[in-house]
Amino acid sequence: MTHSNTPAPQKPTQAELASMVMRNPIHILAFGFGSGLAPFAPGTFGTVAAVLLYLMFQSLDVVTYCLLTAVVCVVGIWICGRSSEMLGVHDHSGIVWDEFAGYFITMIAAPAGWVWIIIGFALFRLFDILKPWPIKWVDQKVHGGLGIMLDDILAGFISLAILQVLAYFFA
Repeated sequence: MTHSNTPAPQKPTQAELASMVMRNPIHILAFGFGSGLAPFAPGTFGTVAAVLLYLMFQSLDVVTYCLLTAVVCVVGIWICGRSSEMLGVHDHSGIVWDEFAGYFITMIAAPAGWVWIIIGFALFRLFDILKPWPIKWVDQKVHGGLGIMLDDILAGFISLAILQVLAYFFA
C-alpha cells in the first residue's frame, strides 16, 4: 500500500464558493441567482427566490405557465447536472434550481392571493424536507441532473394535488 503526501481536497469556504458560483452562468442558475449560497437552509432560501419569480409569472394563462414550468424542469436537468459535475459534488445543497421547478409545479392553477402562495410554499417545503415515499426512493436511486430534479418535481406534484384539494374546499 502506498501513501500519498497529497492532502485531501479542502471544501471551499463560503466566500470561495460564492466567488466561484457568481462567475459562472451555469452555477448562477443552479444556485438560484445566489439564493442557494445562504449559509443555512439553502433550499428554503431557494424556494423564497422561487416565490419572487412566481409573483412575476402568476398572471400568465395556465397553458403558458405550464409551458414555462416544463421548460424550467427540462432545462433544470442539464443545469443541475452540469453544476453538480463542475463542483464535483452530487446534489450540492446550494443547487436550488430544483426548488424553483418544484414550487412552480405546486402553484399551477393556484388561487390568487398571499394565503395560497404561503400554503404552497409550506406544502412544498414540507414534502421536499420530509421526502415521503416515493420522493425518498427517487432521491436515493436516481442520480445526475435527473435525480437532482426529480425528487423536487415529485414533491411539487404532491403539493399541487393537496393545494388543489384545499382550494376546492376553501377558495
